Amino acid sequence: MNNKRRDEINKLKDSLDEIKNKIEDLQNEEQEAFDGMPDSLKGSEKGESSELAIDSLGGAISSIEDAINSLEEAAE
Repeated sequence: MNNKRRDEINKLKDSLDEIKNKIEDLQNEEQEAFDGMPDSLKGSEKGESSELAIDSLGGAISSIEDAINSLEEAAE
């Protein structure tokens, strides 16, 4: 791989890192909101929706980490 394509891959990796960090921030905010809910709301539709959002954001983070790892391998 030439340096130009390697540089492009590194830029993409950096962009994905920024996106991952933003998603992690959102996940943390949602987790804090869920943790602050009264127990009576945690089992409600609102609580379940919050838990689903937390899990989905975690899945997105994992997928982005996989993409970053693949880009790193491609740049080697």
